Amino acid sequence: MLGDGQQSRCFAWVGDVVNALIRLSEHPGAAGQVFNVGADTEITIRDLTEKVKKETGSNADIRLVPYEEAYEEGFEDMRRRVPDLTKVRRVIGDEPTIGLAEILRLVSAYYRGQ
Repeated sequence: MLGDGQQSRCFAWVGDVVNALIRLSEHPGAAGQVFNVGADTEITIRDLTEKVKKETGSNADIRLVPYEEAYEEGFEDMRRRVPDLTKVRRVIGDEPTIGLAEILRLVSAYYRGQ
């Protein structure tokens, strides 16, 4: 994993995102507006890595790779990325329907079936 693993992100099910985009495209009050869509439950990359290992039964080692080794000089990463979903909730009542645990289960099941 890059950096120290303490950077946080939010993950959404693609079906939820597509559904929100369709609903926004059909809503007259959304025309010409800018919306964040997705999920706003954050998790550190380190915790995500542990959840993926557990879900997949992996015994892989977790290795921290400093940004300096992975990117060119001057690279900066945002420590925290959390979208503000207030507007999309207000306009179309959008809420994620599938959380991270279920996303990991579905993705893992898909790849086990390959």
